[in-house]
Amino acid sequence: MSDIFRNRTDAGKQLAAALHRYAGHTDVVVLALPRGGVPVGYEVARALRCPLDVLLVRKLGAPHNPELAMGAIATGEAIYLNDSVLRALHVSEEQVLDAIARERIELRRRELVYRGQRPPAAVQGKTVIVVDDGMATGSTMHAALDALRTRHPKQIVVAVPVCPAGAEARFDPVADDFVYVMRPDWFMGIGQFYADFTQTSDDEVRTCLDAAREWQQQALPGDADGARTAAPGNDAA
Repeated sequence: MSDIFRNRTDAGKQLAAALHRYAGHTDVVVLALPRGGVPVGYEVARALRCPLDVLLVRKLGAPHNPELAMGAIATGEAIYLNDSVLRALHVSEEQVLDAIARERIELRRRELVYRGQRPPAAVQGKTVIVVDDGMATGSTMHAALDALRTRHPKQIVVAVPVCPAGAEARFDPVADDFVYVMRPDWFMGIGQFYADFTQTSDDEVRTCLDAAREWQQQALPGDADGARTAAPGNDAA
């Protein structure tokens, strides 16, 4: 393993290897966080031979610093707020509500673009692996898990290629397992651990989901042609 991932395809393959104990189980579902988590989740689902779907979630960017998450929202009205960030930046209730309103519009748009009229994947009573391309503050993942819990999965697994030291401890109360590839002591941002961290497009998300549905419909045979292809829109790692 190198100090950085070549791209999200490479990260997904390495993460899939770390999740090998879940391979071949018929009750496992992978839910990826769009957009960047989808090509990673595609590789995980392909390797584990399980269904792939998206779990819609939107970061709430802090005022004057939108890259810093002060919280997140997810489908199903789930809201997670990072109180320490809110206090440190003196964010007002009005600013929080404005951010929530803006991101709910984008959340609804993505729901329609990515899934259309198809229902979400069935997760009740199943082991759900929630995948993103990395974790910084954890706000996005917390919102995603809050939304997921209302759908009554049997087990929740958080899986990311990279996260800061101590991240897994913050999820002990809300996740049954926490899997990562790299956990560096020095962590400035997810992008520093990727040679190619180009933003994932809506088209790439749809292509991954369409490809995954195709091999899901073939009963997910381990040697199917679809299970040997690299994630659409990414170079093979």
